[in-house]
Amino acid sequence: MSLLGIDIGTSGCKAAAFDCDGHLLSFAYREYPTLYSGDGTAELDSMQVFSSVCDCIRKITSECAADPVKALCVSSMGEAAVPVSRSGGILGNSILSMDIRGGGYIKDLADKIADREFYSINANIRSPAYTFPKLAWIRDNQPELYASAEHFVLWDGLLGYLCGCEPFISHASASRTLLFDLKKGDWSEKILGVAGIDPTKLPRCIPSGTVAGHVCKPMAEKLGFTGRVAVVAGAHDQCCNALGAGIAEPGRAVDGIGTFECITPVYQGVPDMELMRQCGLNIEHHVVPGLYVSFIFNQAGSLIKWFRRTFAGAEDGQNIYERLSDEMPDEPSNLTVLPYFEPTGAPWYASGSSGVIAGLRTSTSRGEILKGIMEGATFYFANCADRIKPLGIDSSSFVATGGGAKSDAWLQIKADIMGVPYLRPKFSEAGLVGSAMLAGIGTGEFKSFHEAAKIFVSIDRVFEPDSRRHGIYRAKLLEYEALAKLCCG
Repeated sequence: MSLLGIDIGTSGCKAAAFDCDGHLLSFAYREYPTLYSGDGTAELDSMQVFSSVCDCIRKITSECAADPVKALCVSSMGEAAVPVSRSGGILGNSILSMDIRGGGYIKDLADKIADREFYSINANIRSPAYTFPKLAWIRDNQPELYASAEHFVLWDGLLGYLCGCEPFISHASASRTLLFDLKKGDWSEKILGVAGIDPTKLPRCIPSGTVAGHVCKPMAEKLGFTGRVAVVAGAHDQCCNALGAGIAEPGRAVDGIGTFECITPVYQGVPDMELMRQCGLNIEHHVVPGLYVSFIFNQAGSLIKWFRRTFAGAEDGQNIYERLSDEMPDEPSNLTVLPYFEPTGAPWYASGSSGVIAGLRTSTSRGEILKGIMEGATFYFANCADRIKPLGIDSSSFVATGGGAKSDAWLQIKADIMGVPYLRPKFSEAGLVGSAMLAGIGTGEFKSFHEAAKIFVSIDRVFEPDSRRHGIYRAKLLEYEALAKLCCG
């Protein structure tokens, strides 16, 4: 018997089956493109994503015939919703967080509900990245699609819905819509009314780790499942990532390095809401009952992909990133990179700036540019580190997870800049680990979150900071902060 964790992200989806002793049995990955256009559109082809997820699951089930899947759970990107029909069909594309359409609806919402009052309900710093402005844009610009959609379902509940469950969304992902009442644990009647969003278009809200239903027979046959497979409610990917890093208690933080990088501190209960608002940080349900999280995030893996596409587009092969990494200098670069290539996340929310690479010379190599990008992406978080200190978070070390955590070079850069150890788990895809743990918790395989974490999570390597390089980077951080102030005010 095995537990299936699925991670549906912005640029690709992953799936992994684990046995109940935490051993990895099978892994699958599929990539898909983001659909951009000149008017600020950024979408995913929902059918292509679903097809990719199904491909991953079929690979898993074909390789785990001796350990058939008992339960599945999804960790997913936040914000992006998919319009679906009453019969369970996908009706349109999924609008991503970086899509700028609908930004005007945020100002309208701010005119109707003051910041402090809004935060006391939803506990997010309002921006165009969230789901609400996308739904409002569809309502006013694609009225036929809005009317025909039975529901708009985020990705953590979409697979379950297409597998025959009643439509659902986890509390964690519901926060990403701007329409959720954090304390009530359900949709906010006040925000929905002011926003003009029909509440019947939204799925039911349920806690992470809840059994939402079971895979129906037609989908079970399509995906290769044998026996009855439970669908357990997952969460926003950063919450699953924190659990998969072993953080099932308050006072610690995980650094998840994927398409976006996100430092996720975990709190006991709802922290001081006014202090959090003033710090520019959100509050969201963790997957562990009674715990809450917030996010400091910005672009990361997307910048490395841009670098590869721009500077190594004609090169190919599985080891392309390793070869590019080998070209980086051993010492800190002579560049200062501002990683604002797209609108940034918390706590700065800079939407009108651009990326900057300062210090280029004709002697600058592409390896130095790559290292400068990794440094700049890390400086963003070093510049924010003081924000979590008053919140009771232990920042004396970070557990590093995600695709970026596979890079020894990047983790050493992070340790040297932050001045603290970076710990890499044996299996760095913690979103998959966390969702598999939730699948086991929801079906009673584990007595507690702590038991599951003890079974599934172990540290593979610790990257210690180099004191000399840390001193150099402290000086470079001042240069970074000056550049950020010059470009963004």
